Amino acid sequence: MSDRERIIQLLDEVPAYKLGYVLAYVQGLTADEDADDAYCEQLYQHYLNDPERGQTYTEDEVCKELGIAL
Repeated sequence: MSDRERIIQLLDEVPAYKLGYVLAYVQGLTADEDADDAYCEQLYQHYLNDPERGQTYTEDEVCKELGIAL
């Protein structure tokens, strides 16, 4: 029996409530890695070009911005 045939056979034994986990795992295995890499590169470039990158804020500044009283 091939691995593919064994997997299909085992799917018949997986309870319906667990099929979502199997689906998510298989989708992850078959995901387009080039598209994923491109997305990550886009996020990285956005980070590098962020004009506020490296700027720090004090706790008081953050609380004031968010309207939180300490």
